[in-house]
Amino acid sequence: MTAALPRQAAPPDEPRHPVENPRHKAKRRALTLLIIGLLIGIPAGYLVISANQSRNSGKDKEAKYAATGLTPLWPSKVQRRLYQVTVPHPAVSVASYETNNWKTSRLYVQFRTNAAGLDAFLESMGARREELKRDDIAIGARDQKVSGWHFTGTGPWLGLTHAQKNPAPTQDVVVNMSDPSAPAVYVVSRTVP
Repeated sequence: MTAALPRQAAPPDEPRHPVENPRHKAKRRALTLLIIGLLIGIPAGYLVISANQSRNSGKDKEAKYAATGLTPLWPSKVQRRLYQVTVPHPAVSVASYETNNWKTSRLYVQFRTNAAGLDAFLESMGARREELKRDDIAIGARDQKVSGWHFTGTGPWLGLTHAQKNPAPTQDVVVNMSDPSAPAVYVVSRTVP
């Protein structure tokens, strides 16, 4: 007796592709176009916004560095460290200005503080109040012209020059003590590269 071979099934019919509804085809195309638009549009929009912000930031920096004379800003931490000018707390009416050339860099700073703030400021430079000399306008005519300072009002005016060996800066200080409880301090700190 011979065994019967199992019967093979007929090959399956080719799967039929249903006829696509034109509305579904249009929706799929619209969805594809939307996705492509988003993939291109979002990064492009981000680049435009970023470029505008960068340009505006550059304009702000340009205006800051194009300013002549003192501006009502605290010197940056880097400037205070480089020029060794510590603005004490409390301090009001703070203004600063920096100039740079191939010979000398200068930081001009002015502020008003209290008696303890003046002592702290002088101590941070390695000086004491006793070193201030009456009627010693330590800031020269050139620096007065650049800063717009005029040391001619009510005094007494006290001053000192704190000279240091290069590369440490030298500071010229003038203090107006017309109100001993709120002395006005003017500083020019210069470094030679």
